[in-house]
Amino acid sequence: MNRESRRRIVEAAQELFWEKGYNSTSIADILSRTQLHSGSLYHFFPGKQDLLVAVLEHYRDGIEENLLSYAWTGVDDPVERIFALLNGYRTMLVTSDYAHGCPIGNLALEISEPDPQVRELIAANFDNWVDAVETCLKGASDRLPADTDTRALAEFILTIMEGGIMQARAHRDIGLFDRNVLVLRKHLDLLMRQEKRISA
Repeated sequence: MNRESRRRIVEAAQELFWEKGYNSTSIADILSRTQLHSGSLYHFFPGKQDLLVAVLEHYRDGIEENLLSYAWTGVDDPVERIFALLNGYRTMLVTSDYAHGCPIGNLALEISEPDPQVRELIAANFDNWVDAVETCLKGASDRLPADTDTRALAEFILTIMEGGIMQARAHRDIGLFDRNVLVLRKHLDLLMRQEKRISA
């Protein structure tokens, strides 16, 4: 029993929960993916929900390494970083033929009555995402009206991302995602033009 085995289990569960959903993923699926014996899995995770907690912790602790660093490579402008992040989800939708949405959004929808620890971890993952976007907005604060509520705007952008993904997957039409993002682009452009007029 070692940390490598634990890592393999968590990564396999993460992939399967994303591909198949939490409820449709069995312990047998995870064992098949990892090629480990059940004793190894149960040594680290007595139940499937313990594994869900580990997956959510992995997402929470790895947002910089596993999401933001990829999306923001070569993108310095804080506003464009927001759209680069959204474009990552767009690419994921198209390349997976709409099979993959936002993994945290999927779990939040699938697990209708999570226990407090699971609910808090899902919320923490959303908060981390909003924190990252709010950091971008604060980085562009000189271009936004002084009274802009950057937290509320970042939460709104999360809502656009999740809603755009759900609609695109339901209709199998990336245009729905693109139109949501375009409305956001126009909204941010309007705010920046407003600030230019005030500052002029």
